[in-house]
Amino acid sequence: MELSPIAFRILVFDYSPTRSMLVKSICRSILRPRFGLKLSPLRGVHNASDSALSPALLTRARLLAAEHTKLAERLGESFDAKTAKRAGELAPVANILKEWVNANDSIVELNSLLTDPNTDSELRSLATEDLESSRDALPSISDRLKKALIPRHPFADLPCLLEIRPGAGGDEAGLFAFEMLRMYVAFCSQRGLRPTILKQDTEVGPSEDRLSEAVIEIEANGAYDILRTESGVHRVQRVPATETKGRTHTSAVSVMVLPSFPEDTSEMDNALNFEDPSSDYYIDPQEVRVEKMRAGGAGGQHVNKTESAIRLTHIPSNTVVSMQDERSQQANRRKAWQVLRAKLAEARQEAREQELMQLRRGILGGVAKMGRGDKIRTYNFGQSRCTDHRTGITIHNLDGILDGGDGLETVMDSVRTWMADSEVEAMVAEDMAKAKSK
Repeated sequence: MELSPIAFRILVFDYSPTRSMLVKSICRSILRPRFGLKLSPLRGVHNASDSALSPALLTRARLLAAEHTKLAERLGESFDAKTAKRAGELAPVANILKEWVNANDSIVELNSLLTDPNTDSELRSLATEDLESSRDALPSISDRLKKALIPRHPFADLPCLLEIRPGAGGDEAGLFAFEMLRMYVAFCSQRGLRPTILKQDTEVGPSEDRLSEAVIEIEANGAYDILRTESGVHRVQRVPATETKGRTHTSAVSVMVLPSFPEDTSEMDNALNFEDPSSDYYIDPQEVRVEKMRAGGAGGQHVNKTESAIRLTHIPSNTVVSMQDERSQQANRRKAWQVLRAKLAEARQEAREQELMQLRRGILGGVAKMGRGDKIRTYNFGQSRCTDHRTGITIHNLDGILDGGDGLETVMDSVRTWMADSEVEAMVAEDMAKAKSK
């Protein structure tokens, strides 16, 4: 909406009812920078409201937006299918970045209007309202920009398997592994993610049974993206019930989150189809050794009387999966294949990520990345404290976390943000290094 000189004069200098009506009808439009002001395209970058976006994200967004501008200019001269495809991929980032810059510029202009002593009360009131609206819109725009920038994980939309194994610490590790099993089942159940325990192997302990291995299937689509923050070594510090001198013991539990592929592959992306020989996740049945065994356990009419247990060995990688929880051999075979596919897919994806890290190290001279063998979290019972070592977040409500409550979700959310920022920072550094080398 353009203002005529007369309308502008009425708005600024006149104090009649005509001015009041004019303000109400056009203030929303004129509060935006429509007076020919030459604003810097990055003027909002130094505004306090940009705290939700890291400098790395903004840098990458600007680089991609600049690339989009160049491609659009090239397409204006002559059409090229490859160029058009790339421009289409970059368009969301360029458009959302423009929204973000406009929102920040609006905040700058509105703040300037509010600090101007010549601004009358009615206009100040409307500017205050518009400023609040602009600030409220920024978090949503920032989140959209992050999502547009960060490459989506290839397994993000899949269900998942969560494997729990005790590590160093003897009986204590096995006992805490049981607690972690209950924690994740509770967390998933409370959020409608449909957890099912596929495998639960225990050992008889002096007071309580210890968990030696467990596998949980979380059937909800997107469960992998929700829970992949949990892969790594979880450390527990507490005084065991059998400790007579009150000393704190430290033990560890290993958690691995794996993608779960549906048995019906007809609707799957070919890139993820484990039955398609051209897929990176294809498993040649000839490379898997199948062994039938009698199930072991605490007894019962069925145990040890039929060969219902199955052990699968992927010969090239020496990956072994055994399953005996079900009564029928067919059910155990199906579950064993499900776990084997998940383990091999995760290992292959991890190998690709390591290759990318090595490439980036060659370009940048070093990029830090925590792997599944790193200690990621500590649970300290004496202090009722849970600390995640990737983000540094600490929550003093250990009981709530072990119950799968909101505290655990808060920790996981902080790790997802850390993972996204780390990935973007690595990409930004890589882009800048490549640009300098040209």
